[in-house]
Amino acid sequence: MTPSHITIIGAGHAAGQLIASLRSEGFTGGIRLIGEEPHLPYQRPPLSKKFLAGEAGIDAVTLRPLGFYEKEGIELVLSACVQSIDRAGHTLTLEDGRAFDYDALVLATGTRARPLPVPGAGLSGVHVLRGIDDSLALKAVLAPGKRLVVIGGGYVGLEAAATASKLGAHVTVIEAMPRLMARVASPELADHMLAVHRDNDVHVLLNTKVTALRGSGRTGVDAVMIEHGVPVAADVVLVGIGAIANVELAAAAGLAVANGIVVDAHMCTGDPQILAIGDCANHPSPFTGGRLRLESVQGAVDQAVCAAKTLVGKPDAYKAVPWFWSDQYDERLQMAGVPGADDATVLRRYDDPRQFAVWRTRGGKVTGVEAANSSKDYMAGRRLIESGKLIEPGQLADPTVGAKALLAS
Repeated sequence: MTPSHITIIGAGHAAGQLIASLRSEGFTGGIRLIGEEPHLPYQRPPLSKKFLAGEAGIDAVTLRPLGFYEKEGIELVLSACVQSIDRAGHTLTLEDGRAFDYDALVLATGTRARPLPVPGAGLSGVHVLRGIDDSLALKAVLAPGKRLVVIGGGYVGLEAAATASKLGAHVTVIEAMPRLMARVASPELADHMLAVHRDNDVHVLLNTKVTALRGSGRTGVDAVMIEHGVPVAADVVLVGIGAIANVELAAAAGLAVANGIVVDAHMCTGDPQILAIGDCANHPSPFTGGRLRLESVQGAVDQAVCAAKTLVGKPDAYKAVPWFWSDQYDERLQMAGVPGADDATVLRRYDDPRQFAVWRTRGGKVTGVEAANSSKDYMAGRRLIESGKLIEPGQLADPTVGAKALLAS
């Protein structure tokens, strides 16, 4: 039975898309959106790029204007934190004591920044980058000549490093692993981006562990301490060492959690009246043969579309090919699929050294693609992953074999 009123906890990209998808699917009932931030649902990718650089304002990153929510009759409850869910009574309670009933509840609680577990991490001048207010705070202290130390060589940290470097800051990136993006990218793509950052005067320290942040309560952070007591001078520190799924509310309500809120292919939890979507949801994946939690705009959007169909009685299993992207300097990186650690690698290079593709294959099928400044390879890769067709490694490696030929072979 289609619910008469749907409450959404969380006001990120997944929540914003869910509202739009529910209305486009013909849902005419009440929708309530509860978000901890004062902002309407917005895009997060620009927060480390154009928004941080001052090239885009809040209106540019907001998914839909206030008028959309007013026109669609959406009840907005912002700057509010949900304290508990009463599944038996179908109610939830906010920290300020307000209580709301629900017919169906969607958890879009997202993630939070993983804290840096070293002394001094609480000093002023230490930042994370998860939301608009984080980006605004970081932007306020970046200026030409400022010394920014980025702890963590993942996508968000590297994007922020690129933005800060273009703003004239002196940037150092410290990564504990032997290469950049070790958990999310191939060695080939990591080596390419290492060279790009160094060419743009970013100092990169690999295989380096942070032991403490130095400073005082009066002046804030002034150095990042690495192994053997070596200080790296810092006016500003950005911690980008990953994210933790916000599952505490679900767990306290007795829902299954395991690296996210456990859902089925229709985004349903073990409670038929509660769904979960976006970065907090752990779902079955036809591309891994197991379960997967995605931190991506694509995951948020496609899971919201799937959940909307479930809620209006048109269930359609979530099976979208995962894809991601990153812009750093003039580099356009596009990735698709979730390859396994033992999958074979096929490299396609072009005359332009900035343009290449890293294909990952298993049993003659493409399981992943990373395309540097080559959108045609990225698009072909997505379609090959989705189709599951067999393809010769030689065709993947040959830059003269175009996307149409790859898909038609």
